[in-house]
Amino acid sequence: MLVGVPKEIKDNEFRVGMTPAAVAELVHHGHGAMVEKGAGVGSGSPDEEYARAGAELVDGPSEIFARAEMIVKVKEPLAKERKLLRRGQILFTYLHLAPDLAQTQDLIASGATCIAYETVTDPQGHLPLLTPMSEVAGRLAPQVGAHSLEKAQGGRGVLLGGVPGVAAANVLILGGGVSGTHAATIAVGMGASVTVVDRSHEALRRLSAQFGSALRTVYSTRASIADLVRHADLVIGAVLLPGAAAPKLITRAMLKTMRPGAVIVDVAIDQGGCCETSRPTTHSDPTYVVDGIVHYCVANMPGAVARTSTFALNHATLPFTLAIADKGWRRALLDDPHLRAGLNVHDGKVTCEPVAAAHGLKWVSAESLLS
Repeated sequence: MLVGVPKEIKDNEFRVGMTPAAVAELVHHGHGAMVEKGAGVGSGSPDEEYARAGAELVDGPSEIFARAEMIVKVKEPLAKERKLLRRGQILFTYLHLAPDLAQTQDLIASGATCIAYETVTDPQGHLPLLTPMSEVAGRLAPQVGAHSLEKAQGGRGVLLGGVPGVAAANVLILGGGVSGTHAATIAVGMGASVTVVDRSHEALRRLSAQFGSALRTVYSTRASIADLVRHADLVIGAVLLPGAAAPKLITRAMLKTMRPGAVIVDVAIDQGGCCETSRPTTHSDPTYVVDGIVHYCVANMPGAVARTSTFALNHATLPFTLAIADKGWRRALLDDPHLRAGLNVHDGKVTCEPVAAAHGLKWVSAESLLS
């Protein structure tokens, strides 16, 4: 199979779909690789390393989309990339379709087979291709939140860890999954006063056992969230419903009860965000203010630490990339129900039920298509 790796074009996105080491594995399996010149520079992999790995280097994305049988990316294809997709082509990347009707419609029209990293599962019911970026985003959230709390950034002027004689900042984390747990790790390490809310008793018990008295756990209800946000200096939204739009846990009315200059870091923005006033932002313009509350809603947070993120992502995606290339997408999905869960759109049909529900579209199961 000929696999194409275009350069990411999202604002300040420096990750790349395949590292030179991953390309070398692909070539070792007897496949071909096309890499757009400069695609890996932002993550520390120059063109020379791809050439040594056996890749064909090409100028611009047009040739890659025209010739490659499978496109391997990091972020969802933007509008001008979606125009280059063609029927029968495989797209393997993050898609996050539930909050993005325009992208969903374009992928349907393309006729391509679109497999989303974020809905691939494992035998334990986890999301192995989403996990590494959730870990990165979770660890980044207190860091960017602390910066946004600085007065020069429009924040309250509060130091996350405080100093002797002055209280630490109150950090509220919505969701105790992968992102929430990693956010808690960093926030606790920075000396903040941390509270995590979740509806999973298992998650709350795990957090309590892991952190002990270093953080507080609270069962998630509308009332508990409304009470906690009033006293929070930093709120980190880390909720996830696999494949579906994130629930709006923070309402516009709640913002009016918060302290002026408090910060919301909405890690869930890829799935539409968990705050009613959240909208996607970019690394070049990361924040905006609503009712005196600073919102940080960068949709590709891990792109800020592109080298760490790229290698972490490739370690997770490479076995699936090889399976698709070795077997073809149909046999790979038939053989692996967990990879099959990643199929979101195929030949003009939506095969991810939460995506279809979010947009009021007809859903066709992947199993029925494959059979």
